[in-house]
Parts: sequence; structure tokens; C-alpha cells
Amino acid sequence: MIKVSIVGITGYTGEELLKILSKHPQVKLAGLYGRASGQMRDLKDIYPAFEKLNLKVEPLDISKIKENSNAVFLALPHAVSFEIVPKLLEAGLKVIDLSADFRLKNAGVYEKWYKVSHTAKEYISKAVYGLSELNEELIKQAALVANPGCYPTTIALGLAPALKDGLVDFNGIVIDSKSGISGAGRNAAKEYFNAEHPNFRAYKVAGTHRHIPEIEQELEILSGSSVRVTFTPHIMPVERGMLSTIYADLKQNAAAQEIARKYKEFYKDKPFIKILDAGALPSIKSVVNTNYCEIALKVDERTNKLIVISAIDNLTKGASGQAVQNMNIMFGLDEAEGLI
Repeated sequence: MIKVSIVGITGYTGEELLKILSKHPQVKLAGLYGRASGQMRDLKDIYPAFEKLNLKVEPLDISKIKENSNAVFLALPHAVSFEIVPKLLEAGLKVIDLSADFRLKNAGVYEKWYKVSHTAKEYISKAVYGLSELNEELIKQAALVANPGCYPTTIALGLAPALKDGLVDFNGIVIDSKSGISGAGRNAAKEYFNAEHPNFRAYKVAGTHRHIPEIEQELEILSGSSVRVTFTPHIMPVERGMLSTIYADLKQNAAAQEIARKYKEFYKDKPFIKILDAGALPSIKSVVNTNYCEIALKVDERTNKLIVISAIDNLTKGASGQAVQNMNIMFGLDEAEGLI
């Protein structure tokens, strides 16, 4: 059994981790932790649905985590993991960090976009970017996995085969993404549902969203070339779910069916990727509360553009589900264990 601790249990991703890991056949929950300054509480007082687990949520205690755990999930705000990660790695634990703190390979880029000094730069090179379908072999050997952001997950999975096969131009990629409000965190969701729901709006327009450097970094790795994207995120009037529509210029004429065949071959051994048949389109209803990513491919012959539509649950495949998938890979389990 893998002895697992979750740090940051009170947010959306912490709750989702608890849902998945409490039913995982190879996991024992060793500890649930909040912030260092908090008080010990019964889990049932935070999440009544988990009363039968009879667990406590404790203030953060690194020494106790070291003693009781093999693996640790950090579901914390950005810039909080800097002090925690080195201590856990030095103790020989495997760490899956759901924040952005170790996703970007360049500390200066992180500091520019997140407006905070990176105080654990030496650990960036030790982190493996945890996009499970693309980096499985690296994840197997990793002690520290930087779990991807939700938007970058839909985009990288949607574009990976086309970029690797050189089907599309690396310049001029346009991405229109829509997320459930949970993607902004629990406090933002409360404010949204109390003040403006229902509503549908764009935000962080014209290259200002903090996921842009992560998106471009991963697309550059896939393509082997410099990539710049136009990315516009939107908030949908739902709690969870995410759908991205991606537009890229084809380098030469190609039929959607032929491109779909290449995508199916690329993802043939990946249990959570569904390449939809011609005529079908992804929907968030089909993927919510699952770890699946649905992908559809269309060709606009008039403009010679490839249109990729990908959908995930932003809290599952876009966060906690993928984190558990990465844990499974790190410990040599079937990657789908506890997720299907």
C-alpha cells in the first residue's frame, strides 16, 4: 500500500484528491493537512460526505508527514511549495505538486508571470512535468512531479500529435478555452455564484493569463521550435468542466479522417484519451467527474485550418485525477488504478 498525505485539503483540488484516493485500492490515507497556523478539525466538519472516513485535518507538520508517508500531494496556492518540497524530497518521499511552482523550466519566466521570487530554483531541474500521456517514462523515474495546469492539459493533449508529426504551422495558433468557475478556486467560485451567476465572460484577454508560458513551453518541447499562441480563456456558468477549441494552419491539405487516424495511433495505448469518430464533438457533460479527455478533429477546407476540440473535467484530468494518474505511474501501478 502507498501511504499518502494530502497537504491543502480545503480547496477544490484537495477535496477531489480525497474523493479519488479514499477509494483507491492501493492507497492508505496517512494524513490530511491544512495550513501550519490552523487548528485540528474533524474531516466531517469540513466535508460531511466523508464522515465515514473518521479522519482529522491537522495543521501542517512536515516531521509527521516524513514519518507516515511514501507520497505527498501538495494542493496549495502558488509560491507556498518552495519551502515544503525540498524537505520532503530530502526525506526520500515522492511529491506531486499541483501548483505552478515547478512547472516552468525558467525561474525568471516564473517570476515574471507570477510576480514572486522563486526561492527553490535548484529544484526546478529535478521536477518532471506531469502530463501523463506525454511524459510517462520520465514520470516513472521522478521524485518530484509538477502537475500541469488545466488549460495546458487540454491544449497540449489536443495538439501533441499534430505538432509531433509536423502537420500544422507552429505560428499563428489560436486557442479559445472555456472553464467552469472551479478553475479559479473555491473563493472565486463562491463570489461568482453569489454575485454574478449565471454569466459567461472572457477574462485575462490579450496574452495576460499565467498559463500562457506553460502552454508555450510544452508546445515548444513537442514541436522542437519556437511557438507563440493567442490564448483567450472564458468562464462558463457551471462549476466544473473545460473545453478548448484550437485553430492551427495546416502545412498541406489533409482530410480530417486521416488526421484522426494519426491521433488514434499516437494515443493507442492511452486509456484516458478518446479520439471521437467523425461527426461527434466533445462536451463537458461527457467528461465531468472522469479522468478522460475527449478530442475531436475537424478540417476547415475553405481556410485550410485544423480545428481541434478537447474537453476535460478541470478538477479531475485537469488537476487531481491526473495527479493520481501520475502517482500510479511513479509507483509502478496501472496508470488507471483508482480512476476508472
